[in-house]
Amino acid sequence: MSVADARKLFAEVLNEAAVRGRITYITNRGRRIAAVVPVPLAEAAEQTQDER
Repeated sequence: MSVADARKLFAEVLNEAAVRGRITYITNRGRRIAAVVPVPLAEAAEQTQDER
């Protein structure tokens, strides 16, 4: 999803992550620059980093 679309649909993107567990990649000029992820996935990624 483009940055512009993410701005317009921010509440929907957050809801999709929180309720449905959906990952949404945010793109700029076709390149992934960020992701909106469900909290459990983010926490698992943090824990994995902390264990390294």
